[in-house]
Amino acid sequence: MFLQFSSSKMDNHLIYPDWRLTSDHTPLTVMIPIVEEHVQTKKCSIVKNSNEEHIFIKKLTKLFRSINISDISNIACLDSVINEFASSLESIWAKNSKVINIIIYSKSWWNTNCSRDLNIYRTSKRLEDWKHFKRMVKNTKCSFFNLKIQEISNRKQKPWKLMNWVHKHKLPAIEAVKYNGQLCLEINDLWHALHSTFNIVQD
Repeated sequence: MFLQFSSSKMDNHLIYPDWRLTSDHTPLTVMIPIVEEHVQTKKCSIVKNSNEEHIFIKKLTKLFRSINISDISNIACLDSVINEFASSLESIWAKNSKVINIIIYSKSWWNTNCSRDLNIYRTSKRLEDWKHFKRMVKNTKCSFFNLKIQEISNRKQKPWKLMNWVHKHKLPAIEAVKYNGQLCLEINDLWHALHSTFNIVQD
């Protein structure tokens, strides 16, 4: 076993010679420290194309225009302007964003309409509400992915890159022309073969 030199955290192994039995190897155990790590499960987010996003962009644009840069002659003044801008931006973000759970099954196309119809079905348990929810999900998906396709088409200007339209194909079978047992690979060879054949037919 190799340990890092002067590594006190890893130098806490134990050897058990009595566990060896008939083997020529002695078992050992090593205590490996695991650092505690915080896993973020929530985050603030603004739904794309929502009313909150529109308000956020509008206020952010207004904030940019109101930045006072008349006196940034030294570092202290520049820091003051930046800190004031950062504080205002954080306030605008907090007012228009909402806290959401981060899960592996998060769907980028999901919106407030889907949540609303799902809650209606969970409350009523009616088949009609379930069908209405499924239709809403279907329409939302179509709208979302159609928009994504349009964005890719406009950005790349090559709609055919959205799908793998071209696949590998087998080459067509080719038969070579032979004359007197020789392949006619050149135009002159082919012309000579045709000319000789024509003379034979004429004879």
